Amino acid sequence: MCSYVEGIVRGYRNGLLTNANYSNMTQCETIDDLKLQLGPAYGDFLASLPPNPSTSSLAAKATEKLVAEFRYVRANATGTLAKFMDYLTYGYMIDNVALLITGTLHERDTRELLDRCHPLGWFETMPVLCVATNIEELYNSVLIETPLAPFFKGSLSHQDLDELNIEIVRNTLYKNYLEDFHNFVNTHAELSGTPTAEVMSEILEFEADRRAINITLNSFGTELSKQDRNKLYPSFGRLYPEGTLMLSRADDFEGVRLAVDGIHDYKTFFDAAGLGGGPSGPGNMAGGSGSEGRSLEDMFYQKEMEISKEAFTRQFTFAIVYSWVKLREQEIRNITWIAECIAQNQKERIGNYISVF
Repeated sequence: MCSYVEGIVRGYRNGLLTNANYSNMTQCETIDDLKLQLGPAYGDFLASLPPNPSTSSLAAKATEKLVAEFRYVRANATGTLAKFMDYLTYGYMIDNVALLITGTLHERDTRELLDRCHPLGWFETMPVLCVATNIEELYNSVLIETPLAPFFKGSLSHQDLDELNIEIVRNTLYKNYLEDFHNFVNTHAELSGTPTAEVMSEILEFEADRRAINITLNSFGTELSKQDRNKLYPSFGRLYPEGTLMLSRADDFEGVRLAVDGIHDYKTFFDAAGLGGGPSGPGNMAGGSGSEGRSLEDMFYQKEMEISKEAFTRQFTFAIVYSWVKLREQEIRNITWIAECIAQNQKERIGNYISVF
């Protein structure tokens, strides 16, 4: 990794909001006050916003800053680092394609959906998908025109792209993507045995485990069979293979708890989250709420932040690019959460953001 790119990314990391910034933000009474607090960090990106903007427009501008910085780094990346950064974009591409598939299923004008797609998951031929008039045409376009083709081949057919299976499609693509990314960092001649392979293996194993756990929890009460559920788990991670086998057989929350019991971090999360409850903060996905108001997913995000921060203690590793993106994404979720609490006058919940620095 060239020293210039590493310096740029470390500079971006040093520009992340601190605990002191968050403390000031939670004291704000209006969105305009929040804009002022964000001014030093986000500057020109917020200048075009109207007075008291919506939380969604505030989040969109914060995302614009991340995208602009990412594209600057990518423009200066060459060789293996360039390919590594391309891998970072594939997850966003999967979400974007899933959104376009959903739009086609509902016979919506997919051109409108392009505006809702994440900019980091944009690819040159994405507008081509919008000329598809049915699922088969869309499927063929995805296979031919997008970087996601390898993740479709051999595991998905156009018959799979129906409304009932859209989440299965998304999770199958993510499984294939994570396995390919993990293989890339561990077998590429320039990366194998390096700090990049070591740090990224930990990051990707955590992501694989988190997805396996969430897929299992979200499958309860649905028509997804245990056999089909098992096909969605990535074939690596700290839970693999014994833990994922137990996940595939789980019938309830307690079954999931038993499956993760051998991994200290995950066991701690489950013990703290307990049963029942709902989302409590800017993590807001699966899992119950614990005594401190943290959902299981909040604790997964907190762990992701810890791993991402640790990556910056290493030198000459591509992992800092990945980690910086994840840290900034959490920062955007935190800003959005605080803004929503202000807008909805829910000040008692405003402190439920996920600490970054």
